[in-house]
Amino acid sequence: MPSQATAIPVTYRAMDEKDLPAACALSQTMRWPHRLEDWSLVLGLGTGFVAEEAGAVIGTALCWKQGQQASLGMIIVSPEHQGKGIGKALMKRVLEALGERCTLLIATPAGQPLYEQLGFIATGTIHQHQGTLRAVAHAPSFPGEALRPYAPGDTEAIIALGDRATGMSRDELLRALLAAGETVVLERDGKVAGFSIMRRFGRGHAIGPVVAPDTDHAKALIAHWCGAYAGSFVRIDVTGTSGLQAWLGEAGLVQVDTGMAMARHGVPRADSTLQQFAIISQALC
Repeated sequence: MPSQATAIPVTYRAMDEKDLPAACALSQTMRWPHRLEDWSLVLGLGTGFVAEEAGAVIGTALCWKQGQQASLGMIIVSPEHQGKGIGKALMKRVLEALGERCTLLIATPAGQPLYEQLGFIATGTIHQHQGTLRAVAHAPSFPGEALRPYAPGDTEAIIALGDRATGMSRDELLRALLAAGETVVLERDGKVAGFSIMRRFGRGHAIGPVVAPDTDHAKALIAHWCGAYAGSFVRIDVTGTSGLQAWLGEAGLVQVDTGMAMARHGVPRADSTLQQFAIISQALC
């Protein structure tokens, strides 16, 4: 009998909390560092789909609506099922859920051809740095400026900065990150002018996002964590235009990978006086 007659069909459905352990195990087969808690955070903030074969999860894809924009990620297909169109089928379901929103993603070299077929264009690069953090000396020295811990009264100002720096609506994402991690703010003349967040992730911690008016202040916001978390394993993903790569190496965070930033249906309009130097993650952007 032909093998096609006994082939087990692949089915697709919405992802829910009961899929988290299987999704986490799937990501571990790809040597991704995500913990079950990391999966829970991203699913709780977005919408996901799974591919199943005989009741086993063999693929995942998630997306996050951010106003009239969106990001997508966690696109995984088990190694033994790759090359069968499963990734493309998952992507089509995610894109249908997002409609005509301007959508961002960070592509691996293997995934980039598929994303180009689906209408994504390259817009820049994202550089993954990680390692054992070392303390560095770098703090803002301008009159009227200081770094200080986040206070609940800073929330709306931080969200406004996040929106301006990305051209996206970051309200839900930033509220979740503020609750989950630690935040330091740059205060200028009594107003919040920048911020960075440190949270548990993967093998240790992750820094991101980092929003600042310039590279010098971005370094100061990151250096705060270098002192507080010296000796810890930390990851940070920075933009290709950040100007931070060499300096991060001095802080013990060496570059280990590069991804391609891509967009579909246009590019968000960010405020040119502000920049997101480090993204939240390669999924949430």
